[in-house]
Order: sequence, then structure tokens, then C-alpha cells
Amino acid sequence: MAPSALLSETENNAPAVRLLHEILREAATRRASDIHIESNEHDWRIRLRIDGVLHETMRPPPYLRDPLICCVKVLARLDIAERRIPLDGRLKLRVTAEKFEEFRVNTLPTLWGEKLVLRRLDKLPAALTFTDLGFNPEQQAKLEAAIHAPHGMVLVTGPTGSGKTLTLYCFLQRLNRESLNICSVEDPVEIQLVGINQVSVREKAGLTFAVALRAFLRQDPDVIMVGEIRDAETASVALQAAQTGHLVFSTLHTNNAPATLARLLDIGIAPFNLACAIRLIIAQRLIRKLCLACRSPMPRNATTDAMLHKAGFDKATLAKAWQPYQAVGCAACHSTGYHGRIGIQQVMPVTAAIRALILAQGSADAIAQQAQCDGVKTLREAGLEQVRAGATSVEEILAVTDASAATG
Repeated sequence: MAPSALLSETENNAPAVRLLHEILREAATRRASDIHIESNEHDWRIRLRIDGVLHETMRPPPYLRDPLICCVKVLARLDIAERRIPLDGRLKLRVTAEKFEEFRVNTLPTLWGEKLVLRRLDKLPAALTFTDLGFNPEQQAKLEAAIHAPHGMVLVTGPTGSGKTLTLYCFLQRLNRESLNICSVEDPVEIQLVGINQVSVREKAGLTFAVALRAFLRQDPDVIMVGEIRDAETASVALQAAQTGHLVFSTLHTNNAPATLARLLDIGIAPFNLACAIRLIIAQRLIRKLCLACRSPMPRNATTDAMLHKAGFDKATLAKAWQPYQAVGCAACHSTGYHGRIGIQQVMPVTAAIRALILAQGSADAIAQQAQCDGVKTLREAGLEQVRAGATSVEEILAVTDASAATG
């Protein structure tokens, strides 16, 4: 029996299933990306992650907790008797009469019972563009040159939840055609793409990123996507592939683009391999967009201009006539003041000058200084552009970007 059918047939006589439907409807209405089901000592709660921020939505009666968890685990085809170790699953549910939603499910044993997180897996829009992701025209030109190169590596960096995987999927979507053999290894596969050979990591069975990569190289690939570089072995095999006629895309957890090169040097990758293989590095964050229904103009006076200058705007920019906005809150945005998110990016091509620094094992600060000379904007500067365009607030950029990235 399909999970969606099971839910439909039992919804009229199971309070836990009715509660699950209520949670899903609330999540769909509020555009939540994740549903958190959390156990405390005396009660439990449901929280939704909306535009990157968690909001508590309900505290159902205690007697419904275990039945709800059991219901989700059954639908995700997980062992309902196993509560000692984390479990991963996937389920597809009918949210409305016309709409199905797919979720990735993870369970975690905690002090007061199991915690469940359901992450909604959106389908990739057919016409997703670099503009939709937040790249400006100058950055898009650099991206196009890198992803249409015959070989080399493009890295997307940032913390968990910064949209790295969606950016990689956009790359694959742009390149997906009959004449190319495209392979990806992910943990897990989040979005299924027709025409792409997607592999999901299974470490217990010995199928790691490095093992899958080596198998790819015997499959005559043109483009390879590695979901994440976690260790020196995966990095080494990926860089080898990038040097031997393959185009490789991957992600790494670093704070900015220059720090990525220093990180790879730190884990033991030879400077020559980095200098030869890497073409482009993108650091990315997601920022909340102001709700257009309720955003309010921020008054321009000496106090606000001093705050804007401290955030990173130079005096020449502040001398021009433009209007910053601030969050307010209304029914349309559920009183948050924000509606939706967009990316801000630092796009750093590996130029000849940066290659020379890599070969000399230069520090992240030295690489950052050279990138600035090459015209690469920091994440803070990219965020301030969105403030000036009226898309977000100064407070949001200050919360998301590092203060050290601000310009004087």
C-alpha cells in the first residue's frame, strides 16, 4: 500500500492522522521548509521553520505524541520498534485533493523521547534561473564561463541550509542534455532529476562519496556532482577528476570563498592540485525578503545614516538619494515582516594571481585581499546591495553576514 493511500484510508478514524493532516496543512499554508516534532519532560510541541526561522505552532495533548510519531514512522517505512538510534526515511503524502508533498524524515532519540524532523522536498522549477537564486548579471557571467568549461571544479560553500544544493541542481539543470553523461552522488538524493544518474550514499554498505566517485570515473562521465566534500579522500578523488577532463561540482562548509582554499590546503590537498583544478568558488547565504505588503520606509537622518555606515555603506553611497526599508509585520507574512528568501553570493574566480598564492600556500586573508583587488565582493557587500534595492532590511544582513566582512 502506498503511504499516501494509507493516510487517506485511515484519516477518518485515527486522531493522530487527523493531527498530522492539520500539521501538514499549517506547514503548507505558512510555506514551512521543515516540521519539528519535539518531546519535552512534561509535554511536546510542533515547530515550523519558515524562511529559515523556527516558530512554535502548537502543543497538542500528550496522549497524541506517541501515536503521531508511530504514524509518521509507518508512512516513512521505518521500524516503529526502534527508538535507540537515529533513522532516516522518506514519505509522500496528499496534502490537498490536488497536491502531494514529499518529505525526508529523520528520527533522533532524545532524553524525553524521539524527535522527528520532516523536511519538505520541493520539486525543482523547470525554468529556475540564476536570477531566481539571487545572482546579479556580473556574477552570472562568471558562472556561465565556469559551468560551460570543458573541465575543472566549481565549489559552493556555506553553512547547512544556505541553498548550496539548490544552486548545484540549477547547474545540472542548465547542462542536462542528451549529449552529456551527468552523474551525481548525494547524501541523500533530495530532488530527482530526469536524465541525471543520481546515487545515494549508503555508508553502512560501503558506498561512500569517494567510492561512488571512483565508480563514476569508470562510467565515462562528462559532469560529476559530489553532494559534499567531507574528507581528504573525497577531495583528492574529486580534484583528480577535475584535472582529467571532467567538470566537477561540489559543496564545502566554509564561511567565505577565500577560506575554502585554505581549508583544502589544511586537510592535506597539494597546492598544485588546487591551483590546476578549481575554477570558481561561490560562498552563499539565504536572506529573508521584506514583506511587500507591510514594509516601512526607514527615515534617513544622522542616526540611521551612522548605523548604515557602520553596517558597511560608504559615505559616497549614503550621500545618494535612495530609500532603505524595515520590517513591520502583517497578516500576509504572519506578523514576521518577511516573506520568502533569496540568496546573496560571493563569486570568486580563481585567477592567475590567486593561483600564485595557492602555490605559495598563502593564508585565507592573503587570498581575500587578492580577491578584493580582482573585484570580488564580500557577502556583506552583496547583502548591502539587496538593502539598497529595498529587498531586505539592514538588520537581516547584519544577522546573516559576518561583521568582519563589512567594508569601511
